[in-house]
Amino acid sequence: MEGDQRDSDLPPGQLLADGWPVRHYGPVPKFRPASWDFRVFGELADGQRDGRWTLDELRAMPVHEVVSDLHCASRFSVLGLQWHGVRVSRLLELAPPAGHVEHVVVWAEYGYSAALRLADLQRDDALLALRVDGAELPPERGFPLRLVVPHLYSWKGPKWVRAIEYVAERRSGFWEDRGYHPTGEVWREQRYAHRDD
Repeated sequence: MEGDQRDSDLPPGQLLADGWPVRHYGPVPKFRPASWDFRVFGELADGQRDGRWTLDELRAMPVHEVVSDLHCASRFSVLGLQWHGVRVSRLLELAPPAGHVEHVVVWAEYGYSAALRLADLQRDDALLALRVDGAELPPERGFPLRLVVPHLYSWKGPKWVRAIEYVAERRSGFWEDRGYHPTGEVWREQRYAHRDD
């Protein structure tokens, strides 16, 4: 874990959830294996082509485990989830960004987007999760692929994730356009843009 992890205390303003509430905007998408892929594209290093992987190719990559808490900006927290998946940093190595890139947009089904710093995805605990707590992700939890970035609020870790886009300048994603914080660090309680530090 990175240096900002705090024992088992809840972050400021969070309450322990009763179970694991299911929250998302819009319906659960239908998985279409014949057309599904995951991409890394945008401002890539010179001469690099977009990265593109099928679900089977992702499943064949080395699998890592991250045990982390999930914190929703609506103030509930679920502790000690056991995620298994591919380190995001591995895909960033296979399709590296141009040297000037500091920000990304993570895309999910239905055009949902989340804006993150590139450094957030380069951490060892940033994961493209295929499984949670010993089982394949259920559809309502993000099957087949969900982004997990433990030090950020959960809106920064989309369910049903499909792509990472390298961008030259910081952009807003779905919730950032609706007043949420551009960074979203849990321990700094960066829920809303008016709390910008």
